[in-house]
Amino acid sequence: MRMLAEFFPEFTEMLDEMDALYASRKSIDEKTYQFICFALSIKGRSKPCVLKHFQGALEAGATVKELAYILALTMRESAGADDCWTHDVLGEWQQIIAGNIKCDCQK
Repeated sequence: MRMLAEFFPEFTEMLDEMDALYASRKSIDEKTYQFICFALSIKGRSKPCVLKHFQGALEAGATVKELAYILALTMRESAGADDCWTHDVLGEWQQIIAGNIKCDCQK
């Protein structure tokens, strides 16, 4: 974001406006909001956001045990989604081995 703030400040200003808009229209409680953001931060692999929303959830009344559950849930759901997606991609593995399916990503 630092580079965007320097070279495309209009974009970061719009993000701030978006943040303000959905904060003013929030229809869920703060703890639930922090849980969702915490899970998305884990999946997005954003260390600053994981730390921010871990702390935010605690401040909203969450316990470490609840956050551990959210962490486990996020990891489990991610693993399930990764498993399903990978099996879909490799569903024709015999055809890949036989050379009947080519990846055009290798040049």
